[in-house]
Amino acid sequence: MITYRKQYREHNILQESIKWFVDIVFVVCLAYMAATFFFDRVTVIGHSMENVLENGDKVLIDKASYEVSEPKRFDVVVFERDNEKYYIKRIIGLPGEKILIKDGNIYINGEKLKDDVVKGIIYNAGVAENEITLAKGEYFVLGDNRNNSEDSRQTTVGMVFKDEIIGKVWLIYSPLNRFKSL
Repeated sequence: MITYRKQYREHNILQESIKWFVDIVFVVCLAYMAATFFFDRVTVIGHSMENVLENGDKVLIDKASYEVSEPKRFDVVVFERDNEKYYIKRIIGLPGEKILIKDGNIYINGEKLKDDVVKGIIYNAGVAENEITLAKGEYFVLGDNRNNSEDSRQTTVGMVFKDEIIGKVWLIYSPLNRFKSL
């Protein structure tokens, strides 16, 4: 009788250990899939998004939100060009809108942009010195450091199409003293 109880107890411990191991492997795989399919990481290179994002910041990108909703004005997004270069910029103009930069100010559909997150005069209007009408699925983006940014004002970047947007910047996770959500 003692032998049976000992074998039963050992069998239970082995069975519980296997169950725990399978559960841990399942959770790790699920977390890996979520991180791979729903999030991505990018390191900020350059100063075009200062003071919100600084050179060397590591950010987490939400890749899933634009599958169920449309990008909004003032969202900070990551988009890719030529399958090799990532840009991080803020959406200013939405599909169908008319964009103009005049006297250092941004105008959307003839009205001065209100509640802009960046204050200050834009010295180089670039292609937006003449009114631009955005096509369906097309966005006008600017860096927050407006006078030191390669963005939709330059023909090298131009307008951004929705299918080029990888996702929305969600969180600065490194360095730790800058940890915050956007």
